[in-house]
Amino acid sequence: MKKLMMSGWLMLFALPALAQQHFDSPDKASSALVEAISNQNEAALNDLLGENWQQYLPPEGADPQAVARFLRDWKVGHKIVEQGATAYLNVGREEWQLPIPMLKTAEGWHFDMAQAEDEIQTREIGRNELAAIQAMHAYVDAQNDYHQRFQVYAQKFTSSEGKKDGLYWPTQPGDEPSPLGPAYSPAVPGEGYHGYRFRMIPDKDKQGFALIAWPVAFGETGIMSFMIDQNDQVWQANLGEESTSKAQAISLFAPDKPWQEINQ
Repeated sequence: MKKLMMSGWLMLFALPALAQQHFDSPDKASSALVEAISNQNEAALNDLLGENWQQYLPPEGADPQAVARFLRDWKVGHKIVEQGATAYLNVGREEWQLPIPMLKTAEGWHFDMAQAEDEIQTREIGRNELAAIQAMHAYVDAQNDYHQRFQVYAQKFTSSEGKKDGLYWPTQPGDEPSPLGPAYSPAVPGEGYHGYRFRMIPDKDKQGFALIAWPVAFGETGIMSFMIDQNDQVWQANLGEESTSKAQAISLFAPDKPWQEINQ
């Protein structure tokens, strides 16, 4: 199965675009793109991807690990898959496919960012949803850690100043770390974590704990909403355009339709 690889490495550059470059073959176009990324050549990237290409990408900074992974996979192996006047670049043993197609016109082959928009957003949504699920599992681990230390479950993410009444509190070098990091309470209000917001809710017996997560912007940062209980079981539901209001209205972990268990 092809990897859902984050496209954040494309955000390395953000300078005004120049006239888009065309090539005799998709191989030459792909090689030019890899060379531009390897050399961090912003002028070359602007030539390759055309005017206003930044508007089609997620508003995130570059992921150095994604950049390194792409370049490593290119060295392991790469090939061009042609479908008529359209071509794609596949890299690595698992043949991860670059979401930006190359199109053939009378001028030659060029990268088409407009056609890449939907695929890039689809992959970003998938990445965000996986990150949300992983974060929820981390929350369960943190609550169990907190309970071992204090014999109760935490009722909030961030502790009050000078206290340890939440899952996260600042520490000094040499201190035992808090059960959870600060990511659930972002510095910028409404920013969320990997495109999701999280809220603690009680379980159905009101003696345990549970967590609900929903996309910051439905259809853009995520589609599915998620819940997890203290048994580490995740449930999901598509709450549609009203995801925020519906998720905020849930006050107790008691999943019924349309919620469904995720087999993990």
